[in-house]
Amino acid sequence: MRGVMDLNQHSKLLVQQVRENWELLGYETRNKYQFLDEAQNPIGYAAEQQKGFLGFMMRQFLGHWRTFDLHFFDQGRNEYMIAKHPFCFLFQRLEVQDINGQKIGSLQQRFSLITKKFDVLDAHGNVIMEMRSPIWKPWTYPFYSRGQEVACVLKKFSGLFSEIFTDRDNFAIDLKSQALTIDEKKIILATSVFIDLVYFEKKAN
Repeated sequence: MRGVMDLNQHSKLLVQQVRENWELLGYETRNKYQFLDEAQNPIGYAAEQQKGFLGFMMRQFLGHWRTFDLHFFDQGRNEYMIAKHPFCFLFQRLEVQDINGQKIGSLQQRFSLITKKFDVLDAHGNVIMEMRSPIWKPWTYPFYSRGQEVACVLKKFSGLFSEIFTDRDNFAIDLKSQALTIDEKKIILATSVFIDLVYFEKKAN
């Protein structure tokens, strides 16, 4: 699929929240994102599935602890990946799978007093990377493998007034290591949207 192939063709991506009404899933969606290359050409999309009135109530009362599903599409709007967030009260988790239900990997929060710390696990539950965001850099989410930074997700402010008056968020993804596998890149891609929903999403009116 083109969107998947593009992950091997680009080391830097922009994740941009959008407001268009998309007909991607055949049912209502809420948070929507597009992935752009360095020339700002769209190469893929993601959307959170809206779950009706129950989903609305869960969002209002549970916030980022709620369950949600993220669907990922290539430029041709063919779905190739789903990321599922189960209900988590203490430690957040994200489970990434292909459209056939085959597990790709997961993101699991770990206890930490002064950082946001997550383990990145492969399909077999083995820790392959660690993501940790220091308290003094709350907009930076680097990924480490064997002590070396291999990727980073960075929140990019689109302008003071835009941040104050809208919910729109932008993130940059830097895939620094050429040794990253396609599955690892998929998990990092899913993590960029997860970061927005868990740490930066504002309550809808």
